[in-house]
Amino acid sequence: MGMSETLKAISDPVRRDILEMLKEERKSAGEISEKFNLTGATVSYHLSQLKKADLITETKYKNYIYYELNVSVFEDVLVWIYKLGGNKNGKEK
Repeated sequence: MGMSETLKAISDPVRRDILEMLKEERKSAGEISEKFNLTGATVSYHLSQLKKADLITETKYKNYIYYELNVSVFEDVLVWIYKLGGNKNGKEK
């Protein structure tokens, strides 16, 4: 997934809230849905967008699906942002 898709995925406030929730620990789809005043289908859509952008991963255990952050993508975004800022002296590193 490219940088554009990643940035688009995190531009939505609901998806950012989901990422904040997952920062602490993995959560089931039901646990995530409980925190929002949205339909299950809407939360599922947001989860699918985050998964499509590779920002979260899912693990199936018995009858549940658990979601957790994919930290490597966040590291890639931070490296890109850092490089975008460049060297303050006007010279590349």
